[in-house]
Amino acid sequence: MEKNKPLAIINANLKTGYTVIPDSGVFVNEYGLIADVFKMSRYPKKDFPEDTRVYDAQGSTVTPGLIDTHIHGIGGYGTEDMKTESVLGMSEELIKYGITAFLPTIYPDGEEKIFRSEEAILNAMGNEKGARIMGINVEGPFISTKRPGALPVESISEVDIPYFDRIIDHGRGHVVCMTVAPELKNMHDLALRAMERGVVLLAGHTNASYENMIEGMQCGILHSTHFFNAMSRLHHRNPGAVGAIMINPEMCCEVIADGVHVHSELVKLLTRLKPAENIVLITDSLKPTGQKADKLYANGVEVTLSEEGAFVSAADNTLLNGSALTLNKAIENMKEWGVNPDISIQMATANPARIYKRSDLGALIPGRKADICVFDGEFNPKAVFVGGIRKL
Repeated sequence: MEKNKPLAIINANLKTGYTVIPDSGVFVNEYGLIADVFKMSRYPKKDFPEDTRVYDAQGSTVTPGLIDTHIHGIGGYGTEDMKTESVLGMSEELIKYGITAFLPTIYPDGEEKIFRSEEAILNAMGNEKGARIMGINVEGPFISTKRPGALPVESISEVDIPYFDRIIDHGRGHVVCMTVAPELKNMHDLALRAMERGVVLLAGHTNASYENMIEGMQCGILHSTHFFNAMSRLHHRNPGAVGAIMINPEMCCEVIADGVHVHSELVKLLTRLKPAENIVLITDSLKPTGQKADKLYANGVEVTLSEEGAFVSAADNTLLNGSALTLNKAIENMKEWGVNPDISIQMATANPARIYKRSDLGALIPGRKADICVFDGEFNPKAVFVGGIRKL
């Protein structure tokens, strides 16, 4: 394991992902792992190696690095490019917003393009200069033609386990999750196969009835894709996918907290109904997010950024099903809506790490990787560390 100089972050308002420790600090060892979390009143300066780097947070908020587990692109780079350099570009751009780990999310645009997208991500892994790549998120193709959202309908497939296996095989063990529609015929068999292969299934792009959702939960589909969006609505005689997710506390869900994809009052309602540990903030952001260019393109379509903060087609102003959100902005939005930032930070750090079985990430706890962010009062990053190495 590569060694670097140890790091001490001092005078921090520490939010570990689970608890809050004011007037505290973090010590990172030469292997980029958190070795200690301490109160400044017992600041063990004399015990640190002489070559320890010291960063004085000056009372700023210090959190685990943010984790975006559903993102298609940012800064002019996107998985739709099917190029390694684009995935690496995403890695570098994400650091600007305090994201230190992410799941590049690919579209179900036919088997060949899925494979090319996977290959681009696989070739980028290990070569990142910014946020670390956790693996691959595949959105589809076993979803509902009735709830495609922005996904190409022609690429949607019935349940096909050999096709599933080919996708997973091509990912060489790095496909972390896949969005599926629980109501599809033979989904039970696919869910069992996904469990065998260590792939987390999310219910999404689904027209499922409440009963379909419960059957999906019974075979291990316990997470869901961009809650409220591209799923069957709540109805008093059929609670649908939305109702199933809200009613059953064990069902986890992603949410896009931009105030456009889901009304702020519904996000607040969700935080009251569901255990905080089962909500994950995501962006679902598109390639032109944060990009500075005369013309912006997402999935080959020229777009403009609306006043509400979403990308719309430049030709007819129709809303695209993606976003211009960043995770730090999602936390700030939640704060403005009255949600405790400590809870929102957990939703963007510890929760996704737990759901995707990354016990090495997501919390400022001894033994975890030292992916750490220092934020100002509006959740703009002042400093970002990945594995104890400063990236911003």
